[in-house]
Amino acid sequence: MWRIWLLFDPRRTLVALFLFLFVLALVIHFILLSTDRFNWLEGPRAAAPAPAASLVIEQTTNVA
Repeated sequence: MWRIWLLFDPRRTLVALFLFLFVLALVIHFILLSTDRFNWLEGPRAAAPAPAASLVIEQTTNVA
């Protein structure tokens, strides 16, 4: 395992790893901020009022 560090410079590898993890953390946090459940800055959005149900009664006339 130690020979892997002979192929890769440890400083550049660790900097690249930490940069990748930081970008991944930012992406995950922005995805969570875009959801309604996990948005800790604005809180949950108010639910849109449900449309009122209309009742249609048809009247039939019996012609005898």
